[in-house]
Amino acid sequence: MAEEVKTGEEEKQQQINKTAAFDLNDFTIIKEGEAEILMHAKNQVFFNRTQVNNRDMSIAVLRAFISKRKEEHKAFVSKRMKKKASKVTENNASEVEAPVKVTNGSSNGACEPSEEITEGEPCSTSDEPKKTFEGKGQGELKPPRVLEALSASGLRALRYAREIEGIGQVVALDNDKASVEACRRNIKFNGSVASAKVESHLVDARVYMLTHPKEFDVVDLDPYGAPSVFLDSAVQSIADGGLLMCTATDMAVLCGGNGEVCYSKYGSYPLRGKYCHEMALRILLACIESHANRYKRYIVPVLSVQMDFYVRVFVRVYTSASAMKNTPLKLSYVYQCIGCDSFHLQPIGRTVSKNTSVRYLPGFGPVVPQECSDCGKKYNMGGPIWSAPIHDQDWVTSILSEVKAMKDRYPAYERIYAILTTISEELPDVPLYLSLHNLCATLKCTSPSAIIFKSAVINAGYRISGTHVNPLGLKSDAPMDVIWDIMRCWVKNHPVKAQSPDQSGSVILAKEPVLQANFARAVASLSQSQAKKVARFLPNPERHWGPKLRAGRTITSKHVSLLGADAVNGILNNDEQESEEPQAKRKKTEDPTSVS
Repeated sequence: MAEEVKTGEEEKQQQINKTAAFDLNDFTIIKEGEAEILMHAKNQVFFNRTQVNNRDMSIAVLRAFISKRKEEHKAFVSKRMKKKASKVTENNASEVEAPVKVTNGSSNGACEPSEEITEGEPCSTSDEPKKTFEGKGQGELKPPRVLEALSASGLRALRYAREIEGIGQVVALDNDKASVEACRRNIKFNGSVASAKVESHLVDARVYMLTHPKEFDVVDLDPYGAPSVFLDSAVQSIADGGLLMCTATDMAVLCGGNGEVCYSKYGSYPLRGKYCHEMALRILLACIESHANRYKRYIVPVLSVQMDFYVRVFVRVYTSASAMKNTPLKLSYVYQCIGCDSFHLQPIGRTVSKNTSVRYLPGFGPVVPQECSDCGKKYNMGGPIWSAPIHDQDWVTSILSEVKAMKDRYPAYERIYAILTTISEELPDVPLYLSLHNLCATLKCTSPSAIIFKSAVINAGYRISGTHVNPLGLKSDAPMDVIWDIMRCWVKNHPVKAQSPDQSGSVILAKEPVLQANFARAVASLSQSQAKKVARFLPNPERHWGPKLRAGRTITSKHVSLLGADAVNGILNNDEQESEEPQAKRKKTEDPTSVS
């Protein structure tokens, strides 16, 4: 067995040495955070510079996870010690009660001998019980093991190893030989710290995760496209209470461009509402929960983000057959009117409590009639989606303060700080959001300012906030009939032109408002970040800021919109020069006059 391990180590070392032989002139050194990687001029290994936001956010969440994990372990050990101490005390009390006699109603804190106690027997206030529970149960917390399932150049794994204090082993996987070679080259290039903590394997991530159940405290999934094929094995490889970080970049599918494809991949049908990007987040969470439930596990989201061209979720995975029964309470179907875009949620399940028992029953329905009560049009039905909170506000506050304290260590500090600030002000228990401009487009009226509309909702006795997904989006627990009453009152003060009576806006405005809206400015209509003038939605740092080409794909003139004209022309010119040089050499050797 020892010989086999030794042989495996030798092979690994030979592979690393093989990748070490390279010419630095053929590579460009890319530095991000504290890590540096070597990138070949050709598009051999996938690297996306725009994902710096993704990597920075992941590092921030990982730091918070390590801190929370230590706190939880400390609390667990403390609770365990107290339990053992109380058990020892009870045992000692039961042993002492019979033989000890108390004179004059008090023992004065000392053990008095009785007929049953011999001279050589020790007093019951011995220190031995303390040694018993001090020596056991204090399991030392090991550094978290991280699995990066799709490593490509290895930049993410290297940043984890070099920048996060308290991180353990980082295992980087890829099933592309060029990527693994590049990753091993970059590990060696980043010095002893990286070499000690990061290891790279040429293997199918799904197979590796299935054969290493509950071995990793953190699993990072950041595929090129949909992560759905990796989820089943990912939820099995995470230790209880571990963290799953998952990215989905197939936004066209998740946002309703191909509903049937989304259903086949994620088990949910998307709707093309203004809230489609948040719905994409909730579809991904519902899909992860579905995969976890198959193994008596469930998820608890700590942070869910939509930014740039993708969605990214951070969830903790736990095992509990009883807690898993609550899953139908966290999922809902969505009914969206095809006329006025009003939406309503239909929970899948409900509970009925009687004394100490809880019964799980199907949800009541339908929550909507056949035709929209506001405009009379039909409904589209989508889902199921995750309708429970998608963030843990304690985590968000903790991450935000940590990011602010270490801003020099985040290359994309301004962007992630802006996103986290907006998330910290979101209503956590309100799924999806309204678009003020969309409401006005339905009624064909001028739009009130966000502050005026928020004030009307707050004055009506409801809550409202912004959303990190859309600068024009508004989350509110006000029902749709209240929202439309506020808009009817607004239109009365700001009349619109006459419309066709069959238009959705005409039908809505034909009804008299039940609620008389109060547009007086409310104090809470301006968030703290707005009051402090903290930037919440930043523009892209440069043109063509978006997803890049898959590794190995030939770059042509049609990729100008993705890469920019200068970058594409530079690459094409280099390719032409490289193709001309071999031809010139061939002509030179074939020329008979050159041979003496």
